[in-house]
Amino acid sequence: MQLEGKVAIVTGAARGLGRAYAEAMAAEGAAVVVGDVRACDDTVAAVEAAGGQAAGCALDVADWGSCRAIVDLAKQRFGRLDVLVNNAALYGALKGGRFDAIPEEDWERTMAVNVKGVWNCCKSAVPAMREAGGGSIINISSLAAVYGLPFALHYTVSKGAVIGLTRGLARELGRDWIRVNTVSPSAVMTEGTTEFMGEKLERAKQVIAAGQTLQRNLETGDLVGTIVYLASDASRFVTGQNIMVDGGTVYL
Repeated sequence: MQLEGKVAIVTGAARGLGRAYAEAMAAEGAAVVVGDVRACDDTVAAVEAAGGQAAGCALDVADWGSCRAIVDLAKQRFGRLDVLVNNAALYGALKGGRFDAIPEEDWERTMAVNVKGVWNCCKSAVPAMREAGGGSIINISSLAAVYGLPFALHYTVSKGAVIGLTRGLARELGRDWIRVNTVSPSAVMTEGTTEFMGEKLERAKQVIAAGQTLQRNLETGDLVGTIVYLASDASRFVTGQNIMVDGGTVYL
């Protein structure tokens, strides 16, 4: 097992990609601690039913105290922290539109969750990773930031900030043997994508797939291998990178 003995936190893990990341890492031997503003009971139950170890709690990444609490839970239940997957983000609930029609409160909330939330979780996790002798932080960005997704500027900008945060933090934390990388997927067929696209979903799926070298839409299973790799010692000398999992839409 690639993650035997490791302890991982996954944010935004009640459903979709976050749940898939948690289940995949648990299957590779990690103990996982999952958090979300939604209840994570189903994720914890799924991991335990498959023979893995899991704990869950309520988590609002925009709240510093909430982020500290999930790290405390990881240490209390499993004794250490090795991996943080910053997956929580506003996406499905966002309303698209022209940039000058985005309500100010929507912009501010997006930045609070998608950017400040990553910062909060990193601040909370790094001391525990230092105690463990190192670790891996995996931030989830998006093709939107690299491609330049229009009509969702709050989301696009927030995910661009995640890439910048990753690169700067990787340079800061290298001396602590804490690696920091970003994974940037294209639109993955999850509940969030269905909510975000709404009635335009089927047409959007066709357009997205047609723009890829590998012409089908991404599913959750297409991403878990990259997450496990970055969480594992196989990537022990990889840091500061933005890995595109987008079917070959952009080449960096």
